[in-house]
Amino acid sequence: MVQKDRMSPNEIKASSILASIYALRMLGIFLILPIFSIYAAELPSQPSIFQIGLALGIYGLTQAIFQIPFGMVSDVIGRKKVIYFGLVLFIVGSLCAGLTNDIELIILGRAIQGAGAISAVLSALLADLTSDESRTKAMGIVGVSIGLTFALSLVLSPLINELIGVSRHFYFNGNFVDYCHTCH
Repeated sequence: MVQKDRMSPNEIKASSILASIYALRMLGIFLILPIFSIYAAELPSQPSIFQIGLALGIYGLTQAIFQIPFGMVSDVIGRKKVIYFGLVLFIVGSLCAGLTNDIELIILGRAIQGAGAISAVLSALLADLTSDESRTKAMGIVGVSIGLTFALSLVLSPLINELIGVSRHFYFNGNFVDYCHTCH
């Protein structure tokens, strides 16, 4: 049996597109991390430390809750439909969090953002679109995109905050996901 050394053009395309979707979703967590607690402490409602932590953590919690159900649904109705639905949830959550300076609504928006839990579905679609021999390389591309997103967000987040402010970070995340989704 001859093992192929290279990914096919279709596998490279699929890996690149799915890696970009992963990276864009991760912006929802990463861009806000360096600046949110400072921003939230100055909100008019004077949120507690618990509320600020909840606003940051609820994203990951709702993602964890919905990964398995979304994966199961994607097995039945198709991966792309679930991915589109998850991206819509992310955009709705971004708008909800960005339209308010009330911590409870920011928490709700972050929960909705995280509820668009499509990481498992993206991994399944990537597995569907790549050969056994290329799957590790494809997952490597995804891993690099997530790592680069994290590193860049730590540098870009304070700069974006200076230019547009924290509440517009949420708009930026939602609109950027919508823009990039229409490019593919």
